Formats: sequence, structure tokens, C-alpha cells
Amino acid sequence: MSGEVDVYGVFVPSLLAWMLVAFLITACARAVLAHVGFYRLVWHRSLFNLALYVIVLGGIVYLAYRLQS
Repeated sequence: MSGEVDVYGVFVPSLLAWMLVAFLITACARAVLAHVGFYRLVWHRSLFNLALYVIVLGGIVYLAYRLQS
């Protein structure tokens, strides 16, 4: 797997695609956590959401490189 993805002739870094996937997963997780009422236990919601996004993105990148090998 190369470091770029071809989107209609425009080469886009694969990290951008992984970031979009991580954003969608995190958005779904945030909706579920808000519906359940988990955010009542969180001190700073924005920091928690950022940390959740970074963890999800790190997991996606790890799995992508793991599957590549």
C-alpha cells in the first residue's frame, strides 16, 4: 500500500482517508455516549472527544499498517 490514494486523478495522503474514517467512527461513538448519558461523568467534554478521536485514529492507522504486512 502506498502513502497516497488516487481520487479522480488527485493524489490524497492515505492519512486523510484514515482521518475521515476516524471522524465518522468518533461521531457515532459520541452520539451513543451522549444518548446513554456518559458525558455526565466526564469533566471536560471537548478534551474527552479529542482524546477519543486520537485513540480511534491511532487504532485505525495501527490496523492499516498491521494488515499491510
